[in-house]
Amino acid sequence: MKCRKCKAPAEVPLPSHNTAFCRDCFAAYFTGQVEKSIRRHGLINPGERVLVALSGGKDSLGLMLELSRMGFDVTGLHVDLGIPVSSLAARAKVEGFCTLHGLKLRVVELAKHGLPIPDVKKYINRPVCSACGKIKRHWFNRVALEEGFQVLATGHNLDDEVARLFANTLRWDAGYLSDQGPCLDAENGFARKIKPLYRLTEFETACYAFLNGIEIHTAPCPYSSGASFTGHKELWARLEYTSPGTKIAFYDGFLKRGRPAFAQVEQESGAPVAPCESCGSPTSTGTCGVCRLGIAVAERRAADPDRQ
Repeated sequence: MKCRKCKAPAEVPLPSHNTAFCRDCFAAYFTGQVEKSIRRHGLINPGERVLVALSGGKDSLGLMLELSRMGFDVTGLHVDLGIPVSSLAARAKVEGFCTLHGLKLRVVELAKHGLPIPDVKKYINRPVCSACGKIKRHWFNRVALEEGFQVLATGHNLDDEVARLFANTLRWDAGYLSDQGPCLDAENGFARKIKPLYRLTEFETACYAFLNGIEIHTAPCPYSSGASFTGHKELWARLEYTSPGTKIAFYDGFLKRGRPAFAQVEQESGAPVAPCESCGSPTSTGTCGVCRLGIAVAERRAADPDRQ
């Protein structure tokens, strides 16, 4: 197979686009997709400071590298979850990557804030993935606002977005459907959130990481067994295999026709938001969910006879 652009031997096949690229042309294609996302949805304006959430995986590290190469003022943010072995390995990859490429990095250690994920799992009676996601989003937004970043970028790719959209559609969750998309504007104490990789599949971001020599954290979270998104991604992978291009068509169709309708519903029924009485983060309940988690964990940890 030959590269579609330069006719050199192809290294990256892309059935969804009925094409293939050599590594240099794939790099240009990848940059073009990110540029298209930024331009089409106004994700980043000139001079804005961008905080990039870094997990240590291929998507977030690839996004950080690409945005830096495009000339944006980027700083990484890694939330250390405090999970034995797993968190140490992920943090090491993030720190090594930022040091290698001369990129700025900010680290938040949940253990220092009383919310290491092992304690959340032990003392809170709710799915740990849900609680962990809430805590990470809280700190992403909090650091962005407190440290003067205009934009918060995450490495969600097309597979992530399609799986999430599919799950929300199965539940007809109007609240989540109303704010799904590559850009969520800043309002009510929330920083502007963007997803510049939304046009690129997981395979494409993996190829980008590999071809750029990015060392990534690949071990799955030890607490993530049974996550529903895994099954949704597998289903969509089979659908994409039989009908290449289905993922991007489904997602683009939602952005053009579905999201505007759900945004109107949410605008009419959204609950009022005010600063948390404890930390100042936006909430509709007086004390935000993360502060309530912290209080509950502290109380149950103090009452745990095994920790006396």
